[in-house]
Amino acid sequence: MRRHGKGPRRRRWHELRERRGKGIYLLPSLLTTGNLFCGFFALLLTVDGRYREAAFAIFVAMVMDMLDGRVARLMKATSQFGVEFDSLADVVSFCVAPAFLIYAFVLSAMGRPAWFGAFLFVICGALRLARFNVYTGVTDRRYFVGLSTPAGAGVVCASVLLLQGVDQARWLQVTLAAGTYVVALLMVSTFRYWSFKELEFARRRPVRTLLIVVLGVMIVATKHELFLFLVFVGYAVSGPIRRLVVGRTPAAAPGELPAREHS
Repeated sequence: MRRHGKGPRRRRWHELRERRGKGIYLLPSLLTTGNLFCGFFALLLTVDGRYREAAFAIFVAMVMDMLDGRVARLMKATSQFGVEFDSLADVVSFCVAPAFLIYAFVLSAMGRPAWFGAFLFVICGALRLARFNVYTGVTDRRYFVGLSTPAGAGVVCASVLLLQGVDQARWLQVTLAAGTYVVALLMVSTFRYWSFKELEFARRRPVRTLLIVVLGVMIVATKHELFLFLVFVGYAVSGPIRRLVVGRTPAAAPGELPAREHS
């Protein structure tokens, strides 16, 4: 009788555990929602002319975007819904919001060719995300093919932070307009960018990693505008430089490649 009595209890316990496992999917989705909210909030701040705050809102969206994928993988709560929701949020936060920010900041005073660069940024970012979803699981996870949309948005936001309050001469406006075109085209290029997914430096050398993180925080706290600009621009040009140094890497067969990557 005890065995028959314990059976239903055990089944109910397993049902509760299964329900709990399904509920874990909520946490990555909440982080993705936070990413989307930051992108929308950046649009509102840009409308009010608060460009500095808008750039920081997009940077917060980047943190949310990094966390949602990692949390989903740690909790084994990845799903196709999460992938699609993440891509839609990225279109707003890393395509529309930075394009509108750079347009309101400088491109609006330069006529049609300049604001077309803002639209090109949006369409290239959307194409980059669509291509990423199509080739998920059949590309080398150590590299991104084309500049990732968060990195492209980082170049825009870092430029706005660095040039906030600086007198916008004509040459500076032309440089920013040309830079918008270049970053947009880099996102749909075939240049390979290091994804940092194979980096396990924190596990192997935790003390050294802690010191590097503390040093990085100190640098960001003192000269964060210049530091962020150098980091994102340096990463953006690393793809073309790698192509010049290493050359074009031959594509591998899908079956020979590691598992999926996350943008």
